[in-house]
Amino acid sequence: MQTAEFQEDQASGLRRMLNPQPVRVIAVSSGKGGVGKTNVSVNLAVAMQNAGHDVLIMDGDLGLANADVLLGVQPSYNLSHVLSGEATLEETVVTSTSGVKLVPAASGTKSMTELSEAEHTGVVRAFSELNMPLDTLIVDTAAGISDGVVSFVRAAREVLVVVCDEPASITDAYALIKVLSAEYGVNRFHVLANMAQSAQHGRQLFAKLVAVTDRFLDVTLTLLGVIPRDDYLLKAVQKRKPVVEAFPRSRAALAFSKLVQKIDRWPIPDAAAGHLEFFVERLIQYSADQGGPYS
Repeated sequence: MQTAEFQEDQASGLRRMLNPQPVRVIAVSSGKGGVGKTNVSVNLAVAMQNAGHDVLIMDGDLGLANADVLLGVQPSYNLSHVLSGEATLEETVVTSTSGVKLVPAASGTKSMTELSEAEHTGVVRAFSELNMPLDTLIVDTAAGISDGVVSFVRAAREVLVVVCDEPASITDAYALIKVLSAEYGVNRFHVLANMAQSAQHGRQLFAKLVAVTDRFLDVTLTLLGVIPRDDYLLKAVQKRKPVVEAFPRSRAALAFSKLVQKIDRWPIPDAAAGHLEFFVERLIQYSADQGGPYS
């Protein structure tokens, strides 16, 4: 007689045969708020979608979720409705005019640490059975170093830290990197300088951060790119649209397109650990380890 575990392994293997393409998971985070992190997540997603990728954003900013506002969509459900059985995960997904899909943040009070084993399995199964083309998952985390942020970042394959030209931004980014490296073994980070006066100024911001991390931490930082300060970004926000979509020839939009070219040169996730259910399994495990609220 086949055990339930064996049957689940068979089902998981079948899903991977039907959808063999690995999913790149990028966690976008920052040491402090106000650096444009969600704007980066949304515009990066749209730029990748425009370049031929199939992109899903998971709104992980559970306290101040606003990715839906920047995408110009109005969700009817979120992840809490999946846990309560009121909706399937696929029913929570909303698609913007750019083609980028969004899993809205949960608004309930239940934490991942309070989920039963059956609910754990249900969440993983919901993501693994998501029946839509997908090669990139961008997780827009909250700012700071809360338990939820740590769980998302540890579970992701790639970590993008957004900084801007404020002393507190560099200080708090260093604190985030220090906690993740010293306490959780995350030692590889991509850095994005946002709202920079110039490309040179963005590189100088990165150099400031590297000077401190090289002195005190055993981590590797790479500069993904620089997004210039651009009035068209604010105009796009007022239109409830990503700047990549609203003003595709603006300096900021062109800079996001350059980021996609760099990301496309990253190593492809390996088949064993590059599937969406693997990310969700890790997320649940790490959230339980933290004892921190997921939603």
